[in-house]
Amino acid sequence: MLIEFSVGNYRSFKNVVTLSMVATNIKSYDEDLDQRTVFIAPDGKTRLLTSAAIYGANASGKSNLIKAFAFVRTMVLHSLQQLADGDEIDVEPFRLAVSTREKPSIFEVIFVYNTTTYRYGFEATSERIVHEWLYHTPHGKSREACLFERTEHEPVYLARGVFREGRRAYNSTRDNVLFLSVLAQNYNDQTALAVTRWFRETAKLVSGLHDFSRPFSIECLEDGHELREGVLHLMSQLDLAVVDIQVKTEAIDFEEMSAKMKMPEDLKSVLRHSLGSDGLKSVEVHTIHHVYDDEGTPIPTETEVFDLDEHESDGTQKLFALAAPIVAALQRGLVLFADEFDSRLHPLVARELIQLFNNSRTNPNHAQLIFTTHDTNLLDNELLRRDQIWFTEKLNNEATELVSLATYKVRNDEAYARRYLQGRYGGIPYIGNLMPIFEGADSYKGAHSVEPEVTLAEAQQ
Repeated sequence: MLIEFSVGNYRSFKNVVTLSMVATNIKSYDEDLDQRTVFIAPDGKTRLLTSAAIYGANASGKSNLIKAFAFVRTMVLHSLQQLADGDEIDVEPFRLAVSTREKPSIFEVIFVYNTTTYRYGFEATSERIVHEWLYHTPHGKSREACLFERTEHEPVYLARGVFREGRRAYNSTRDNVLFLSVLAQNYNDQTALAVTRWFRETAKLVSGLHDFSRPFSIECLEDGHELREGVLHLMSQLDLAVVDIQVKTEAIDFEEMSAKMKMPEDLKSVLRHSLGSDGLKSVEVHTIHHVYDDEGTPIPTETEVFDLDEHESDGTQKLFALAAPIVAALQRGLVLFADEFDSRLHPLVARELIQLFNNSRTNPNHAQLIFTTHDTNLLDNELLRRDQIWFTEKLNNEATELVSLATYKVRNDEAYARRYLQGRYGGIPYIGNLMPIFEGADSYKGAHSVEPEVTLAEAQQ
């Protein structure tokens, strides 16, 4: 479970901002909401939230927060294999200030895994890891302890009795690779493996714009998969008229295909290696629908088969890609990051999916959903607590600020959506005068911006 994620000097984030999943001491307009959306962490005292919604204008930095976490996850899991000596790290500092261009980007994640709380982070430039650290608070302990700290100019600090191969691992760690990854993947260190498992197995990412989670949904619909029934049930309950989903997989003869394409031998060798033992396969996904008589009654003996890509809507394809990650998160207690979560979804469908996380009956394992959205229908005091609602706001220097609604002085029964669109909380676009498009360039002299009713600072007072 996620406690906090911080990022600074990365893309649109100039200063360090923190997304916190720790519940604040507020009471909701609907008191039952507090019971459904707050749970106790394994330490027995930290109160965490089941979901967080991030709002903001286009280009305000919402997606950059998800990209920042995705970057950390990729570095932890793949930097050792993907970065050769001298390769550049794919990190981008805040480019609109002279003072930040040459400084490292900063990332830190605080999370719970197997009842232990970990705080892991690093600072990186495109050339090297400048600073890296790992702290933990074991279950039953109140004081945090440092496990290792690596800096650019000082020898690595290693906690006594933790990393058997720590010195050796450090000596074999390249400047552009994480020490944590070396410990886990080259030396099979159990503490490092626990941290990397959280990033691999617990922290997942999905997108509302790109269905890159679709292969996982296909995998889960194979006969005998533990998530198959849950995925089918979710799809059947969302008014899609889909009664079953069938996946047809066929092996493709790679040698025959490459010969027909007259593929060069060196390329064939690379592709053979990347395909591995599974080989090349074609996958077709079919949705099954009822056939009806003239009175609109389903005919029990007849069904019709649709091709998911050719016959189903974009919304159905999006739900197919989301279904397995959502079911897996709820059943396994995962942390799910979703960019543009509401894209291609009806507002009521998006609301119901969020309700699955905000309900202890459907979310007994305390899964968490962190999502970006523009859907103001979700800005509802009966769906989300104030500390579950966040706003990204572009400052005068175009840097992104991340602010929780819990920092604003608002009533519990306030109409969040209406106030948000009025500019009371920030995070909305400032739209200029569009008339010159139709009236000619001379009219641009009278252009003006639609400003919010109050400033960000005034709203928080």
